[in-house]
Amino acid sequence: MLKTFRAAFRLGCVLLLFLAAFLDFTFRLWLCGKARSIPARALWLKFWSRQFLRVLHLKVQFEGSLPTRGILASNHLSYVDILVLGSLHPLVFVSKSEVASWPVIGPLTRCAGTLYIVRREKSDVIRLGDEMTRVVNAGVVVSLFLEGTSSDGAQVLPFRSSLLAAAEEHHWPVTGAWIRYALSDGSVADEVCYWRDMTFGPHLFNLLSKKNIEAVVSFGTPLTGHMDRKEMARELHAQVCGLRDAHFARQEIGEPLAY
Repeated sequence: MLKTFRAAFRLGCVLLLFLAAFLDFTFRLWLCGKARSIPARALWLKFWSRQFLRVLHLKVQFEGSLPTRGILASNHLSYVDILVLGSLHPLVFVSKSEVASWPVIGPLTRCAGTLYIVRREKSDVIRLGDEMTRVVNAGVVVSLFLEGTSSDGAQVLPFRSSLLAAAEEHHWPVTGAWIRYALSDGSVADEVCYWRDMTFGPHLFNLLSKKNIEAVVSFGTPLTGHMDRKEMARELHAQVCGLRDAHFARQEIGEPLAY
């Protein structure tokens, strides 16, 4: 009963935050002529991501240095990843086109300037590359989930290289990141990670019932130089796996994290 009450109360808070975020976007960005500004929308996402994480009682810690230019490539566990990464640094995300129609998450991603890709159309990568170039030239980092799907985090799935074509062409720095969650009263794989055939509404309501959630994000060193996209994907995957291993090694010796 307590968990249901907690989830219902937080769901009300989420809906109020959604309304506040939308009104903030409307009056502070759209009506003021700032909606076309990529940095302004990325900063808007950073601010509101932090507000939503407070409602979730989700605490974020990080290791390494935040990327300042180019591409950020992370493993993918849940829709919460967007809020976690977005709360740390102004980013523009690339997402599958279906996300645009999701309740709550969809409108927020549109306001944040998310770049959508139609995955069933291979030619859409060319259009997306042009949009990514516009974002990077505006001084904002583009965030990609190169696994192509979310997982339970048991392993880092192979990285697909197609979305790295623009990075190859323009020689942008690319940085790997690894996300991990911890949950005191449940299963991360079943209740934080959003994968398999899970349904968004019930998953979110259950997530809102959790007392506290912790997220750790480890950032790697930017890869630079002239690499083709397939080599880049392999190097990024190796870096993310290395970040995972290094994190657990640091945990064993009790090294503190940054906030």
